[in-house]
Amino acid sequence: MDLPLVVGVDGSDPSLAALDWAVDEAARHGLPLRLVHSSLWERYEGRAPSFARERPAGTVLAQHIVASAAERARLRRPEVKATGDLIPEDPVSALLSAGQEARLLVVGSRGRGELAALTLGSVGLAVAARAVCPVVVVRGGERNREGAYGRVVVGVGNLPHCLGAVRFAFHEARVRGAALHAVRAWRRPASEDVAPRTADDGMSAHQERASANLDEALLQAVRERPDVDVIRAPVEGPPHQVLLEASADADLIVVGALRRHGHPGLQLGRVAHTLLHHAPCPVAVVPQRV
Repeated sequence: MDLPLVVGVDGSDPSLAALDWAVDEAARHGLPLRLVHSSLWERYEGRAPSFARERPAGTVLAQHIVASAAERARLRRPEVKATGDLIPEDPVSALLSAGQEARLLVVGSRGRGELAALTLGSVGLAVAARAVCPVVVVRGGERNREGAYGRVVVGVGNLPHCLGAVRFAFHEARVRGAALHAVRAWRRPASEDVAPRTADDGMSAHQERASANLDEALLQAVRERPDVDVIRAPVEGPPHQVLLEASADADLIVVGALRRHGHPGLQLGRVAHTLLHHAPCPVAVVPQRV
């Protein structure tokens, strides 16, 4: 039985954008869709008897959010099997728990109660930094979210830690019929920055090394999915800035995140953190165990 695609819903506008994206993604992959809404009302009600006939307002609201989300999913993609769950936990715990048995976990860029000025809500950040399955934070413009560019970007880091992200990106590009742009950032050593530049100052050697790293990282995935159109792009500059620029006209950008065993905190590198806050398209964070 296929693991489901899980999406967090809370009734906010970013949540609805994430739901729409998740429904389309489930249809592309032929996966069932699980809608998760967290509510602590059930936990409180379970500790104290209630003598009122009417359901508490919090319960009514939570059930309405789940039912409305399920109906929206059905209307958008009738072929997708969608189920809704109301979980008596805080949002982060509920989504992390659901992600343990999910193919992919999808969240919005902000939720209800988040300050509008925040570039990424605390729930999305915590989930992306701790989940054991790939996480997509749905953000960016409508054209990016709707897949109008036919372009998936993957940031290729050092081997072997980038392989999970590379495999994920190849699979996404294939099911979308999109081109895959594999980007490897490179920089000249600081000692060369202060030296006078000449036509043969060694810059091409750094670029060639980045290109070789790209080829090595993509080798196995290219063999497994030869039908994917791959564009290799070694680009000079800081990795977070290079990938931000590359994501401007992308439908999805994919990066890896190392997960060290026994590490209790948020595990996101600078590149993933920057993209989650500022990328103009949906961001996929693929965990890689160290």
